[in-house]
Amino acid sequence: MSDPYTVGQYMVDRLHQVGLGHLFSIAGDYSIRWVNGYVGPSPITVIEEVNELNAGYAADGYARINGIGALCVTYSAGALSAANAIAGAYAERVPVVLINGTPDIKKTLAFEQTGFSAHHFISGRETDMQAFEHLTAAAVRVDNPDLAGMLIDYALTQCITERRPVYIELLQDMIDMECEPPRGELRPARTMSDDASLEESIATITAMLEKASNPLIWVGIEVDRFGLHEQAAMLLRQLNIPYVTELLSKSVLAEEDALFAGVFDGQASSAEVQSLVEGADFVLALGVWLTDLNTLGWSPEFEKTAFVSFDTVKYGTSFWAQVALAHAIDALIKSGVSRKAAPFPAVTPPTTAPPDPAAPITYTGFYDFIPRYVDENTIVGSDASLNYFGSLLLRVPTARAFFAQPSYSSIGYISPAATGVCLAKRREQRVMVFAGDGGFQMSAQCLSTQTRFGLDPIIFVIDNGVYGVEQWLADPTVFRTDDPFYDSCYLHPWEYSKLAAVFGCQGWKAATYGELDDAVQGALANTSGPSIIQVVINEKSLPVNAEWKKT
Repeated sequence: MSDPYTVGQYMVDRLHQVGLGHLFSIAGDYSIRWVNGYVGPSPITVIEEVNELNAGYAADGYARINGIGALCVTYSAGALSAANAIAGAYAERVPVVLINGTPDIKKTLAFEQTGFSAHHFISGRETDMQAFEHLTAAAVRVDNPDLAGMLIDYALTQCITERRPVYIELLQDMIDMECEPPRGELRPARTMSDDASLEESIATITAMLEKASNPLIWVGIEVDRFGLHEQAAMLLRQLNIPYVTELLSKSVLAEEDALFAGVFDGQASSAEVQSLVEGADFVLALGVWLTDLNTLGWSPEFEKTAFVSFDTVKYGTSFWAQVALAHAIDALIKSGVSRKAAPFPAVTPPTTAPPDPAAPITYTGFYDFIPRYVDENTIVGSDASLNYFGSLLLRVPTARAFFAQPSYSSIGYISPAATGVCLAKRREQRVMVFAGDGGFQMSAQCLSTQTRFGLDPIIFVIDNGVYGVEQWLADPTVFRTDDPFYDSCYLHPWEYSKLAAVFGCQGWKAATYGELDDAVQGALANTSGPSIIQVVINEKSLPVNAEWKKT
């Protein structure tokens, strides 16, 4: 006689079916039986993390490459610690499943009816649900085995459809209860468009593309989030028009493409890209999100830009609702609209002379130096810091080989996110991330997880001793004077390279280009665990494309 099919097994089988290969987890008594009894024996590998925030960041990084990520935590004390990571995944449309091991029905009723509290309770069964329903595309509580399959399927379908996180409360007494096994496979819900809105908006866009003397395509992040890479590339080849991306969508398509002109992020962009955008008489923005960090010092020109995003088309004062990006791209391809002009000449990255090995490292010098180590097998990541500016101009040859969180911009995201990226990447790829020292101090324990599981990211910690980007945002004038930074921007100094001895990995400290070269060579040779490279620069050093901000 076969064992009964249970709710705990249903959860595992559905997660595996939608593509999950790794689950990030923190031991907690409300969740540990499911993780060890059901996930452990399954094809899903459990990655034991050191804290919930890092687990959330790791699941986010994993999902950006793999297509879905997940973490399992315990009630309130664990789940609420992961809330910031889930909020970031929601803002940036990253499909992450948060499974919250939850006290059983008896404990819940005892607390609500008598006041006898179980640990981690705050105010009853609604506390965590109410918190996460604002941060997720679906929030469900699995407290009845007969409803378990329907609730789990609903949440996971929302996750893969909306490309946003979902929240599932899995009660500790539910996991061994019998339920019906899954039927069929979960698939994203159909993409919907209004026929009239689609037809009218595409007719307008087609007319403008044919009329324009200097049209430009602006490729945004929704191309990546909804898996439209091939369709977008096909449209670009058909149109034969130069295109730019944004920091959010950097490397969505290969940056070696002859039509690729660069990354456009306002005044942080190269002079060539700014000139191209300013000279365009019609811009088609496909899946572009407007944020203050991709419009730096630049006012969007709505009268000449058609934005196809958020299931709408917006062009000047015209607006068409319920137009899916996928359908808009397909309709433009089918329209046959094309430009016969010669392709935009490829922008050749500037070459710089080799630096003096004894010279001190600057922000700009670091990003002039590092391209020699970025090849077609390198995945690059940048944290919310002044590294955004340097990495914006860094050419990444391979499609989908850059990741960052520039919309939500949670400082400390990139290093633990690299944990997930390392697990989701192809074997031949190498992960290289650039962190600010302030952000790294928030999530340095990621080195522990990476060492434990033999992951080999190279983490550059730019050590300028300050929250440089916060000072830049508030008052950049001090970078050009002898005036001090705000007191709150100064950091307690760490010897970052010596953390390698604490966590069991390898570390280097570099204050000159010669030392940096030795460090990178050593890190590339280290494939048994993470490498941390402490890059020492002056606190007043700025990337060259951040110098435009005067006040």
